[in-house]
Amino acid sequence: MTAELKSDQGPEEYAAPSTIEEAARLMADGDALILAGGTDLKLQTGEGRIPYKKRLVNIRRIADLRGVTMDSGELRIGALTTMTDILKDELLGDMAPILAEAANHFASSQIRNVATIGGNICNASPAGDSLPALLVLDGEVELTCFDSGALTNRRVPLKDFFTGPGKTVKRAEELLSAVCFAVPEQRARARFLKSGPRPALEISVVSAALSALRDGNEVFHVRLAFGAVGPVPLRAMATEALLEGKTLTPQLIEEAVETLMGEISPIDDVRATAWYRGHLASVYLRRLLSDDC
Repeated sequence: MTAELKSDQGPEEYAAPSTIEEAARLMADGDALILAGGTDLKLQTGEGRIPYKKRLVNIRRIADLRGVTMDSGELRIGALTTMTDILKDELLGDMAPILAEAANHFASSQIRNVATIGGNICNASPAGDSLPALLVLDGEVELTCFDSGALTNRRVPLKDFFTGPGKTVKRAEELLSAVCFAVPEQRARARFLKSGPRPALEISVVSAALSALRDGNEVFHVRLAFGAVGPVPLRAMATEALLEGKTLTPQLIEEAVETLMGEISPIDDVRATAWYRGHLASVYLRRLLSDDC
């Protein structure tokens, strides 16, 4: 369904496709704005932070963009899957419970009912609640576009997807159709932590996630990610490398904290000072490594 809009402000056209191919065709000229849950978009366009484009494409009717599936050892979450879906999904609860943990800290139940995983990723906020959890799962985004008469897909590791606050490598003609990651090993343990004035309903002051395999006090396949400590959600890869294959000791944990402080670049803003964010990041890292994650 496509309609022309009569307004001096906003888009000239409105479309509500029912298939991924329809949506990709509507986006092929790069002059379309995507509406999914709309929880951030409505505020951002209203405040002028995101300009309207010629066409507003409402993708909510595309059933193939919603849901969680597993195939050949990989989990795939459709871009329209809501935070409530993630919180309640039995497959994710069994295979990747850290995502449910992150979703449980996401806004309010009313917002979780409409906010989508694809929208949270494309919003590219350094404080996006789902992003540290997806980063430690080695998530990849699937980008779809209509090119040379056919649908084409490419995969981008999530750690390479963000380029700045609100900025990503996604091209204007591309639709983020899913986020995918390998099924975590059964022995893998993961934790998510978030700090704010309230457990949910607040933008995080700092968030942190860890995934690792443990053999006694030795850690392997270490993945660490932090939110709201730099211009993009951060994979702390130098800290990961320091910890990989090592036996956790108080001295090693303090070395990891020192390494992390060199990787993050927090700022002062209305919610916290840079010093406080750095302090919280260090507290969270010590907690993640000291607890039985």
